Amino acid sequence: MENKIINLGIFGFGVVGQGLYEVLNRTKGINARIKKICIKDPNKSRPIDSSYFTTDKNEILEDPTIDVVVELINDTEAAFDIVSTALRNGKAVVSASKRMIAENLPALYELQSANKVPFLYEASSCASIPIIRNLEEYYDNDLLNAVEGICNGSTNYILTKIFEENLSFETALQQAQDLGFAETDPTLDIEGYDPKFKLVILLLHAFGTFVKPEEVYNFGIHHLNDFDIQFAKQRNCTVKLIAQCRRQNGSVFAYVLPHLVKEHNLLYDVYNEYNGILLESAFTDKQFFVGKGAGGTATGSAVLSDISALLYNYRYEYKKIKQNNQPNFTNDVKLKVYLRYKTPDQVDLAEFFNISEKYESPEWRYVVGTINLQKLKDAGWLKKKDVNLLVLE
Repeated sequence: MENKIINLGIFGFGVVGQGLYEVLNRTKGINARIKKICIKDPNKSRPIDSSYFTTDKNEILEDPTIDVVVELINDTEAAFDIVSTALRNGKAVVSASKRMIAENLPALYELQSANKVPFLYEASSCASIPIIRNLEEYYDNDLLNAVEGICNGSTNYILTKIFEENLSFETALQQAQDLGFAETDPTLDIEGYDPKFKLVILLLHAFGTFVKPEEVYNFGIHHLNDFDIQFAKQRNCTVKLIAQCRRQNGSVFAYVLPHLVKEHNLLYDVYNEYNGILLESAFTDKQFFVGKGAGGTATGSAVLSDISALLYNYRYEYKKIKQNNQPNFTNDVKLKVYLRYKTPDQVDLAEFFNISEKYESPEWRYVVGTINLQKLKDAGWLKKKDVNLLVLE
């Protein structure tokens, strides 16, 4: 596509779609223009001329003059249909739909290969941080040991307001929603599903390992209460929702869990809607990336970066898959955790390898100890609203 003006067909004109429109019109030197935008509700008021819009997806998918399909909707099934149809029609595709991608990675990988067209999705993982391209182009699979960090700007904003401004969880969540950092239904964010979908994508580009989202254990910040917050502050810690994948003994494990984070940790000072990602490799030790993880222009800038890359015929090479030494996925890993609960019947402490600290009061109880991740996943304790967990460093 080099040296030509590319025509874009966009699906969705919500926060990210409008963010893309804004950054595209403010950026000089990118030879791309929006030809058509497919939306669901034709009667909704929008800030640009109505001639851009259509409700017929085929006006984009079947238009031979449209070079790139940009998929920015929140309907997972419809998004997969759009992306797969576009790829089969020989169109390059850019997407920000982390759930759709995570749930369909093997199929999407095959579609790219079979139809020899690029599919880019940097915006699906860490918004403004170019993490996928760094994993693809810079880090060799044999050298990379771990990817971990904060990859959900909504929960990080909430946690910042709780720990830095002493706001209640409910007030902080409402602020995040008012600013467009969290959805009206915040379940995917605060329960850790959103960062899990991102982690599944990062696992493929970091280690070449396909993992189904349901295999990765996620638990969010929705059970955090004043007792937990006080526990963290007494230890000069804050709480961060961390997604992690790490190579260990020839396998790779992954999870999304809230962590107690000490001041020496680089993630401690990642505030508000920002994301922070640590990469750990054999020769370079740790490298740290930080950038905005929520908001229309932050995510729109990542989408625009992918569009720009297409102008230079860029595509993911999936080098880690082709090296044929992908580690197997496992949940067989020990974690040191703080487990807070209300009554003894809510948890089975016999599942712990060891317990180093124990506390009981009329209102709350907690233990600090070591437990296997698979046992924690199978136990189902954290489905009870009076039980919470924090991973300790």
